[in-house]
Formats: sequence, structure tokens, C-alpha cells
Amino acid sequence: MSAPAHDLDLRASSPRQSRRALAAGSVGNFIEWYEFGVYGYFATVIAARFFTPEGGGEAEALVKTYASFALAFFFRPVGAALFGRLGDRIGRRPVLVLVIVLMTAATTLIGLLPTYATVGALAPWLLTFLRVLQGLSAGGEFGGAVSVMTEFAPPGRRGLYGSWQSFTVALGLLAGAGVAALLATALSSHQLHEWGWRLPFLLTLPLGLGALWLRMRLDETPAFERERGREQGQVRPSARELTRAITLGAGRVMGWAAAGYTFLVVLPAYLQNSLGATFQQALLATVVANLGFAATIIPAGLLSDRIGRRPVMLAGAVLVAVLAVPLLNTVQDSGTSTAMKGAAVFLAGAVVGLMAGPGPAMLSEMFPTSVRHTGLGLAYALSNAVFSGCAGLIITETIERTGSVDIPAYYAAATCAVSALALATLPNGRQPPRPPEGRQAQRS
Repeated sequence: MSAPAHDLDLRASSPRQSRRALAAGSVGNFIEWYEFGVYGYFATVIAARFFTPEGGGEAEALVKTYASFALAFFFRPVGAALFGRLGDRIGRRPVLVLVIVLMTAATTLIGLLPTYATVGALAPWLLTFLRVLQGLSAGGEFGGAVSVMTEFAPPGRRGLYGSWQSFTVALGLLAGAGVAALLATALSSHQLHEWGWRLPFLLTLPLGLGALWLRMRLDETPAFERERGREQGQVRPSARELTRAITLGAGRVMGWAAAGYTFLVVLPAYLQNSLGATFQQALLATVVANLGFAATIIPAGLLSDRIGRRPVMLAGAVLVAVLAVPLLNTVQDSGTSTAMKGAAVFLAGAVVGLMAGPGPAMLSEMFPTSVRHTGLGLAYALSNAVFSGCAGLIITETIERTGSVDIPAYYAAATCAVSALALATLPNGRQPPRPPEGRQAQRS
């Protein structure tokens, strides 16, 4: 099932509306991934504060921390289905307003939670509940934000506009790493563990208020307005067609989801627990990886508008599958220079960016307006629930059981190899030109 080309290309939006949509859509993604990055970067601290009763082991606590992390991801599909249906029924704008309020409230409250030392076993349950709320809101965020960005995008620019979703993911992760590194430098280890870890979560409140202001000023998309104005009883995709498209979309982005979280979020805890790096060294490596990720996202989205989504995303998936093990071995080798290790993690992030840049537009083009918010949101959420949310849990537990420090590379390479097969089914060629009204794109 492909979106009719006129669903996205024929519009009455002005350049000002397009820029406003880009800002309003991007800011929620920034906040979402800033928080998820902070949670990942402070995983060892959170494990100690919430999941380590007296006598508990550090490895066990870290596994429980990542289990809470994964649980939030498994609620993303629920949020994608719930908010996606609302977005396809009542509009993109009101749903984006709702999810930013929920996301901001849940993240801010994490910074105010009592720890295990204060309330005992209730602490991890409270944290997990707020993670669930974050998962629900994040599930509705992606579908709505990408729908707004691509439905407002000028003809021939969907790849570029959609890539800003991924670019603000990189910015959010970098901001989270920057705040974590600043706190780790400015505070003592005792201060960081006692109260310093709360500050990044509390910072979400002013960010969320700014995002809310932007979204309150957002117009509804022309594509949705046209869809709402059509006669009732129009033919909608069947449940089988929608399910097939969602499954295929999830397969196409699974490598992006798995490799992205492995290299960009799980890396700090892996370096500390498996390779003996300090907290500051692990964060520096993550910043370098995220810089590589950010560097290629927008160029990849722009290139996909010129030569097509398939060659750009396929190149990224194949490169991760081939390079994951050599790059990780470079980081592991104590005889390798710091510059070479930095180049390795930068390149790891860069190849993931080749998938992340065109990915949002690719998903948007798979679904017509009537089910776009639901369809692309579910495809992305399901892939992230399984392959991102479980990345830290799978990697940490498997290393603990096998003793192999190459597990992160095997995980990223295997998922990207499967994703490459799904990406090979993408229609070839560039973004279709602006068609006459009513013309339907071929089915994929």
C-alpha cells in the first residue's frame, strides 16, 4: 500500500506554514529523545538509586533499569494506535498538543521521584509508571510529527523535511549527553548520585512549555483538511492492507532502530560495564557517535529526494552489517589511538544517519492520509519497541551470560542485515513528480 501522490504533493500551504510545521514537529522529537538519552546515559546512576536494594548486585540492577526502559518502548505501539486513530479522526494538531503535555509532565515528575532509599520497593514502580506514560506519549508523537512535516513539505522536499525529525533526535541525544557530561564534570560523584541526576529531567518543563506554545500556533495540514472535506463512505485501506504495510514498514526501519540505540544510547553503559571506561569517557564517546549521526541525516534526506529512498537507506543498512564488528573491535583495542577510536564511533553514528535521514519520508509515503498517522506511527513504534527498547536489556543480559564483549556489534549487524532485505522491496527511483489531481501512485 502506497500513499496516493496527491495526498502529499498538492497543497495550499505557504512557506511560512511549512517552516512553522517543521519547528512544531521537531521540538517534540527533541524533547522525547533528550529524555530517552538522559535515561540511557544515567542508566548506571538510576540503577543505583531505584533498583539496588541493600545487597543487590550492580549487573542485576542495570538489567532491571533497562527492563523499565524496554517497558516504555512496548507502550509506544499502544500510544501509536490510540493517538494515531485520534490524529486520523480529529486532526494532527490537537493530538500533538496533547502528547507534548503528557510527555512533559511525565518526564518532569521523574526528576521529583523519591528513591529506593526513601520509599523502598515503591520507587521502581513509580518510575516504571512514569516510563509507561512516556511510552504512550512518544508513540503518538512520531506519527503526528512526521505527518505534519511531510504533509506541509513543499513538492520534492519530503525527504529533507522528514529528515528533520531524525536530526532533532540527534540534537536531543546530544543535548542529553551534553547536560550529563556537564553535570559529571561540575559535580562530585556523590552529588551526582544524590541529586544531580534529577536536574536533566526537571529541565524538560521549560522545554515542554516552549513546545506547547509552538504547537498551539500550528495550522492543520492541507492533506488532512482535504481528507476531512471528502464525502463519507470513501474507500479506506482494508485491515489486511494496513497490517501488511505496517509490518513491512517496521522491517524497513528495524536496522535504524537497533543500530541507532546500540551506538547512540546503550554505548555509555556498555563502555563502563564491559570495557571499564569512566563515566566521562563513555559520555565523550557517545557525543562523538551522535555528531556522526547528526552529520549525515539531513544530507541523506536531501539525497533521497534526488535519487530515491531505497539506495540511501540500503547503503546505510549494508554498511552497518559489514562494519559493526570491525568498528567495535577498534574501540575495544587498548593499543588503538584515541583518534582512531573517535573516528570509529563517529563513523558508526554516520552510517546509522543514512537510514534515519530518509526513514520518516519513506514511512509517510507508505500510507494514505486517512491512515497515515496510525500507520507510520505503528510501524515505527513496533520496530522501536522490539529492537530499540530491548537493545540495552538484550545486550547487557547476553554479555553477562556469555562473557562476549562483541554482542553489541552482532546485534546491530544482524538487525541491519534483515532490514536490508525489507528495504530492497522499496520501489526504485526518485520521489514522484507532482501528479494531476486524482492520480494514484502504484502500490508497493
